[in-house]
Amino acid sequence: MTKECDFHEDERRQLIRRIFAAILSFIILILFVIFLIWIILRPTKPRFILQDATVFAFNLSSTGETPSSTTPTPNTITLTIQVTLSSFNPNSKIGIYYHKLDAYASYRGQQISLATELPQTYQGHRDVTVWSPILYGAAVPVSPYLSEILRQDQTSGGVLVNVKVNGRVKWKVGTWVSGRYHIDVNCPAFIKVAGDKGDDGFGVSAPAVKFQFLQSCVVDV
Repeated sequence: MTKECDFHEDERRQLIRRIFAAILSFIILILFVIFLIWIILRPTKPRFILQDATVFAFNLSSTGETPSSTTPTPNTITLTIQVTLSSFNPNSKIGIYYHKLDAYASYRGQQISLATELPQTYQGHRDVTVWSPILYGAAVPVSPYLSEILRQDQTSGGVLVNVKVNGRVKWKVGTWVSGRYHIDVNCPAFIKVAGDKGDDGFGVSAPAVKFQFLQSCVVDV
């Protein structure tokens, strides 16, 4: 009876080892196929370029204290800017779907415009897509510490604004389409401004001023 039990126990252990070896072999095979596909396709993230920016209004105000209160009023930024962004797909065998892309302007790490949704699109192999969104923000409060930085920007005559794009992308190989991946794009843009508001602020107003950049953007996928 004992020998028979030991025999069945050995058979069960061997069966477990075979199942484990089969699962491990399957996982290794899947990883090898994925690695092989990556080697063949060489997927590369898209390249974004900020081509230009047309500034219709860009005013930064630091009003200090109100007459009836010792509490400082917040610094505010008002802007209307139309930017031209282009995206290039460097892959020769992979297409890109862009989903729910939002563009907005950021100043010193703070969002200063509403998010503008870009049209969803499919980008073929080595294709170029161009968007021209309008970024708008009205009297957007900014942190108090920016008052001194605003004065420094007034002295230098320019403001470094970051045009950012956030959204989702999908990769397409033949008829296969991947899941969604997050994409972050950061495009620096130096906007020249004039100190036309005294010591309390500065800005750009009509007529519109167009700045040419052809500035490469940082892309994270």
